[in-house]
Amino acid sequence: MTEASSALRSTTAPLLALAGVTCAYGNTAVLTDVDLEIEEGQFTGIVGPSGSGKTTALRALLGAVQPVRGSVLRRPDVRIGYVPQVETVNWNFPVTVGECVLMARTTGRRLPWRSASERGEVRDILDRLGIADLTNRHIRELSGGQQQRVFIARAMLGRPDVLLMDEPTSGVDVSTRHEILHLLEDLHHDGLSIVLTTHDLNGLAAHLPHLVCLNNTVIGAGRPIDVLTVDVLERTYGARMEVLEHAGMPVVLDHPHHRPTASGQVVPIRRTGT
Repeated sequence: MTEASSALRSTTAPLLALAGVTCAYGNTAVLTDVDLEIEEGQFTGIVGPSGSGKTTALRALLGAVQPVRGSVLRRPDVRIGYVPQVETVNWNFPVTVGECVLMARTTGRRLPWRSASERGEVRDILDRLGIADLTNRHIRELSGGQQQRVFIARAMLGRPDVLLMDEPTSGVDVSTRHEILHLLEDLHHDGLSIVLTTHDLNGLAAHLPHLVCLNNTVIGAGRPIDVLTVDVLERTYGARMEVLEHAGMPVVLDHPHHRPTASGQVVPIRRTGT
């Protein structure tokens, strides 16, 4: 099947799906025979090493990359929001937060300037994300967490059914990572479907309800406790990792050994199965 994109006709069908998708840049296949379904209300993280095809998978779901084989399926009239990596953004561009958010609206505008209703819509979204007080601040003056919220706001302006996010916690500190995770959990609780890519196995991926391990093709998919295993991680990353379990959650160690606490005591952590 070579059609790049077709509508999903059943209302019970997934919002988005990749069906046997292969994507390539030149003669190099980045994704090979990938099957992935995004259901309504799903919160999925895609993990894998650099160059594994995570961003390409998002772009294929978005329609920005056409597969050389397979199909990208979308439910009719599904609305998709996309949040790129903040490192790709020119933060010195001379706009305020409010202007930056409204620039995401490229259709349906009758006037070249902001209407009162549009200003109100932007204000409501920024308020929902906890940054309404930053409306008139220049984007170069924002912290990492505030930058991420601004681009989530841009995506939310289109009232999406599903939000695609590329490395939303890349380059931020632990506090900001927790802040972003809690924000996404709140949006998900309100009914938004979310798909994100991440390198952060312990700080982010392990906390999500559903994971996909990807390296050119899907290696494993399911709950973190079922997917973050020694076998799946070795096939995904090409390196042996230790996986422990703490408080019911998997903990992945690049260099397996126990670390003592400040008191010299080793915290009891149970190894998971392979």
